[in-house]
Amino acid sequence: MEAYKNFDEFQLAQPVNLRPIIAELRKFVSNIAPDLDESVKWGNGCWINNKLPVIYVHCKNEYVQFGFYGGSLIDDPIGLLEGEGKYVRYIVVNSINDINEAGISPIIKQAKTLNYR
Repeated sequence: MEAYKNFDEFQLAQPVNLRPIIAELRKFVSNIAPDLDESVKWGNGCWINNKLPVIYVHCKNEYVQFGFYGGSLIDDPIGLLEGEGKYVRYIVVNSINDINEAGISPIIKQAKTLNYR
């Protein structure tokens, strides 16, 4: 697991083709949930609320995994979330066009209010 000093350093270390997706997700989260703080946890870019991780980005070679800690507790009426872990759910983002703002906004708003521990 890589250690990054901050989210900017994390983003710069990711594959060049994924950096624009990360940049767009950062702007999007900042607009929807400006009260969340950017951080790096477990080698991934993260947004935290009172030291509790809420959202993360994890990069694969071809896509960005945009994930939600406590995502298993989130109401997802249009079925954007994937995964079968106890808590975590994620959205696979292959391009900026995959960022469904109308569908993801309510997920972010729910995620930041969860207490999944």
